[in-house]
Amino acid sequence: VEKYRPQALSELVSHRDILSTVQRFISEDRLPHLLLYGPPGTGKTSTILACAKQLYRDREFGSMVLELNASDDRGIDIVRGPILSFASTRTIFKKGFKLVILDEADAMTQDAQNALRRVIEKFTENTRFCLICNYLSRIIPALQSRCTRFRFGPLTPELMVPRLQHVILQEGVDVTEDGLKALVTLSSGDMRRALNILQSTSMAFGKVTEENVYTCTGHPLKSDIANILDWMLNQDFSTAYRKITELKTLKGLALQDILTEIHLFVHRVDFPPSIRIQLLIKMADIEYRLATGTSEKIQLSSLIAAFQVTRDLVVAEA
Repeated sequence: VEKYRPQALSELVSHRDILSTVQRFISEDRLPHLLLYGPPGTGKTSTILACAKQLYRDREFGSMVLELNASDDRGIDIVRGPILSFASTRTIFKKGFKLVILDEADAMTQDAQNALRRVIEKFTENTRFCLICNYLSRIIPALQSRCTRFRFGPLTPELMVPRLQHVILQEGVDVTEDGLKALVTLSSGDMRRALNILQSTSMAFGKVTEENVYTCTGHPLKSDIANILDWMLNQDFSTAYRKITELKTLKGLALQDILTEIHLFVHRVDFPPSIRIQLLIKMADIEYRLATGTSEKIQLSSLIAAFQVTRDLVVAEA
């Protein structure tokens, strides 16, 4: 992931509109305070690091850029100490501004964020701040209003595939067409996750096929889900329960994943609307109970029961 992290703004694959805006800010030397937010693996940190590389030469990088991550201490003392002293000192012999990058800013305490708003305002002359976070709601409104906000959405498959193919070519990995599709599907718009799955699958199996990708991530295969659905709708309760339990043990599947996948299938099966609604509500309940940490065995029985009731209702209606 780090090996193929984009080094320049031109190498970033997505969010063209954001990049062109930032590029214009830089070229006109009017960079505002930035707030980049969105799901992980969509290029937020890469964007600001590429900007910093463009703004500063290697030897001045250390003195002009202060990067703090959630792993560093960023309590109120740090904001009032190192960040304040970094922001308040001007650069001699050089015009331009310093850059403070606060990665994963949503992990900062309320107090630290409140202390930051004064610092940002006071030293706008010679310092620019860039806040990066996953959840915008965890940044206090006062900070949001001081920054120009950009949302980085999940990447689309069209953008991910060329980049993945570039990495595959460079690394000489053996990837099949369906394997590539599976990578993109499972990563759901997270480039970092796609590369991680690619790496772990190619190391574990040598060849990256759809089946290997699913096996490596412990995700149920499409065919397995189809079987589970078939058993729940067409077998009697105990047979269905036995078969699904065997499959879960054999493949090491989690009920949560099975439930998520089955949900997609339910929409494709031709149930009468009223019955489908009942089933979806039951599945939502089961998911909630799983999330609160209940026994998988009981919830599995409950899931099968929900499907059997649905089946009986369909038969009764017919």
